[in-house]
Amino acid sequence: MIKKVLFFAFIILSVASNAQKAQRIGYIDMEYILENIPEYKEAQEKINNKAVIWQQNIEKQQKEIEKLKAELNNEKALLTDELIVEKEEDIQILEFDLKKLQATYFGVNGNLFFLRQQLVKPIQDLVFNAVQDIATKRRYDFVLDKSSSLIMLYTNKKFDISDLVIKSITRSKKTIAAKEKQKKRNKDKTEPKVLNEESQKKISVRDSKKAALKKKIEDKRAAQLKKREELKAAIEAKRQKRIKEIEAAKKAKEKKNNN
Repeated sequence: MIKKVLFFAFIILSVASNAQKAQRIGYIDMEYILENIPEYKEAQEKINNKAVIWQQNIEKQQKEIEKLKAELNNEKALLTDELIVEKEEDIQILEFDLKKLQATYFGVNGNLFFLRQQLVKPIQDLVFNAVQDIATKRRYDFVLDKSSSLIMLYTNKKFDISDLVIKSITRSKKTIAAKEKQKKRNKDKTEPKVLNEESQKKISVRDSKKAALKKKIEDKRAAQLKKREELKAAIEAKRQKRIKEIEAAKKAKEKKNNN
């Protein structure tokens, strides 16, 4: 609130100090502008889709942890202290990995932050450049944002330059697209179609690294699954042994009673 008051105080002082000169003030509606930029909608859709997938991955891992906790709780009576400690450590590792995954996806410098920077910032830059260009050409002293936290009690539509900004962005995109198209044509003419030996070597090295990393991940997962299956088998064997002992004791008792 203090910032808003100071901002408007600054405008009033500026107007007062330049009483001889009429101040030109325009405004935009950033939300309206972004809603009318198809690339922004596409960017938001991509971000939302990614966020949903990441959240599903987190929830899947959470369910796996809860399942392991429930299994451990049910089997504790049949497990040795050593096995209990080992399973608890496995769960702790998974919980630590889950926290790391959450930070990777949604942390301060996580994937979501960088994805927004990658997809949304270029669009925001287009808007800011268009506003600056229009303000310079039309000699505006101030351009405010109606959709921001600033309090604008009344606005005259004739000072709204939002549609001008949208038109300016559309023209800029067409110009950029035309330049990129021409650049691609020139590149296709001058560059050989076949990749040179050095480029092929780089691709080969990159593919080898990817394959090695994929194998490492698969081997690690296979080892974890094997260990988990061995633990389950050990638990089941111990349970079966216990059942047999109980049955044997029961039969021995019945035989003794019959005699």
